[in-house]
Parts: sequence; C-alpha cells; structure tokens
Amino acid sequence: MSLRTIDSLGSLSGRKVIVRCDLNVPLKNGVITDDGRIRASLATINALVAAEARIIVISHLGRPDGAVEEKYTLGPVAERLGELLGKDVRFASDTVGDSATTTTAALRDGDVALLENLRFNPGETAKSDQQRQAFAEQLASLADAFVSDGFGVVHRKQASVFELAKLLPSAAGTLIADELAVLDRLTESPSKPYTVVLGGSKVSDKLGVIAHLLPRVDSLLIGGGMLFTFLAAQGLKVGASLLEEDQLDVVRGYLDEAKRLGVEIVLPTDIVVASKFGADAEHVVRPADSIEDTPFGSSGLGLDIGPDSAARFAEVIRKSSTVFWNGPMGVFELAPFAAGTRTVAAALTEIDGLSVVGGGDSAAAVRALGFHDHQFGHISTGGGASLEFLEGKSLPGLEILGWHA
Repeated sequence: MSLRTIDSLGSLSGRKVIVRCDLNVPLKNGVITDDGRIRASLATINALVAAEARIIVISHLGRPDGAVEEKYTLGPVAERLGELLGKDVRFASDTVGDSATTTTAALRDGDVALLENLRFNPGETAKSDQQRQAFAEQLASLADAFVSDGFGVVHRKQASVFELAKLLPSAAGTLIADELAVLDRLTESPSKPYTVVLGGSKVSDKLGVIAHLLPRVDSLLIGGGMLFTFLAAQGLKVGASLLEEDQLDVVRGYLDEAKRLGVEIVLPTDIVVASKFGADAEHVVRPADSIEDTPFGSSGLGLDIGPDSAARFAEVIRKSSTVFWNGPMGVFELAPFAAGTRTVAAALTEIDGLSVVGGGDSAAAVRALGFHDHQFGHISTGGGASLEFLEGKSLPGLEILGWHA
C-alpha cells in the first residue's frame, strides 16, 4: 500500500477542503434509522476541523438518478452531522449552483458545510467520461484540496470519487486508511484459524469472494438465501426457497475445490421453513435434507438457519482467530427469522482475535439486533467495495489515491 494520506497535503489551515464521505444512511419518513456511516466519517472531519481547514462535505444518498427527489435530500444528514460534531453544519441546497457557491465562500477556518445530494446532478454517475469530468471541474472550483473518505463508493468510477481526485491535490481520509488496513489483513496476513461467514440472498453476489478467499481460509460457513443453491448442488430439494439454478455447477466446483484444499465448508443442518414471506407466517424447523417435509410441502420457504446450525456456526466462529462476516443468515428484519443472524453476531463479539463485519446488510443487522459497533473488531462501511476488494478487483477510487493491489 502506498496510499496518499492527509499528511501529504501539507498545512490545511485556511484552505477549503472537499471531503467525499459516504453518508448514504437509511431513512424512514425523513428520519435516519441508522447513523453508523455518519459516525464513521467523524474522525476525518474532526481532524480537518483541528487543522483549521474550511470543510466542504459531499455525499450521495439513495439513487435519484440525476434528478432532484425530495425524499433523498441530505438535509436530515446535515442536522445529524452537526449534532455529532457538536457544531453548526451549513447546508447548501444544491451541489454546484448558487447555494453551494455562497455557502462555501462564507466558510471560516474550522467551519463545516454539506452540499446537497451529489446524485441530484446527472454528471455524478454519468457513463460519459466528459460529463463526469465537467461535473468534477465544477466541484473542484469550490476548493483547494480533496480528501476521499467514502469507502463505500471507491469501487465506482464516479465524478466525486475518481475525476475529482485528479483535479485537486488529493489524499485518503482516516476511514479509508483504516478500512484498507483491516481488509489487507484479511487477504494477506490473517491469523489462523481463519473463518469466513457468508450469507445474504444470492450466491452469485459472493462467487468472486469465495474464489479469492477459498485458498486462504480454514472454514467457510454458508447461510442466508444463498445456502439453498449449495443444498441443491448436493441434490437436496429446497421447496420454494431462493435458488439460483444457473449457479449449481459453479457451486459444485467450489465444493470440490474446498475438499482439495482441505477447507471445511459448513452448511446448515436444519432450516426454519415458513408458509410464506411474512412476520406472521407459520413456520417450523426441519432438517436441511427434509425442507419439503412440512405442512407447506414444496411451497415452503427457508427463511433462516435453524438453531442447531446456528450453534455449530457459533462454535466454529468462537474457535477462530480471524473472522470475516458478510450477509445475514436469514430474513433478520422479521422477528421469527432473526435468531440465526443474532447467534452469529453474538459469537463474533466473543472471539479472541479480529472480527470483521463486512458492511451493508450485515452492519444494519447487528445494529438492528441491539449490538454496538465497539463489540466488533471492525464494521466496514462499504459492503460492495469490501467484497470487490476481497475479490482482488481493481478499485478506481483507491488507485487514483496511489493504492495498488
């Protein structure tokens, strides 16, 4: 790693610094339901405040597709950021228009402003290099330096992530540096035994991670909707559970490769099977080889790993020195199907070593189930970016900052 850090920018006192954060927080009726990503951005922003910079925070929220949508305004984020910083955060009602210009011009040393949602401007995510470049040039005109600290978007070649970093003196913030240090340990120097826990809906989303990490790990635990493709690959019936039939041969290949490498793939031995998708659904626990042996027959849905499987997963996790977890074990948002995810999360808090929660739904799950960030070694802010890093892919938002795989 030869990542450029904030120190490389020299004195920032009196200079305007754009900070690209990932403040893409979940909202319900305009209220933030999980401020984890805002909290994760505080270290870099506070460091810049201490350096007496004039700070211009930028971020996206949701997918408004280049048009203004009020439900995606960053107004509530500006308010919460101010509360967490303990100081006023000025909010510009646009990205590069009159409000952004006047708001940033009025900043004094140590002041913080937040611009409106970057994705309200079509230039942010445009496929055209020229269109992204034009938007980046408008952003660059507001500042003297650029700090990239939104790890959740570094796998995207977007105007505020890639082009902007070329136009101004640029460096990575502390969040990105911390994320890379942890992910580098997971791929290059993990303490053994090393366990990876994968869940979530689709096995196709995790194929690259499995391929890249299989030679490095001791155990691979499979839960979530993706487990049914693994079970079907072994010839088992899975009812109406989520199944990617086009991935069966690929999964069989991974099962064979794991045997060759001596890697233990742990699949659930029991499943919580429901009559339908809903919190009020009838549900029973059945052995993994008898999913259709319920009153629901072939219409039964597997929505969580069973208690025996959860206990086995927890046992493997607690004996590990390094654990990476990405993807819930079941539909944790529905109380009857949250036990598997809760058991896995609890086990991660108990290991004597490094526990890493891989962002996205996993991070949302641990907080929704009552766990706290400090109970884990690291909670990533970048689900997709973390996975692509662990797949060994090129990440343009990092490479432009001097990092190379």
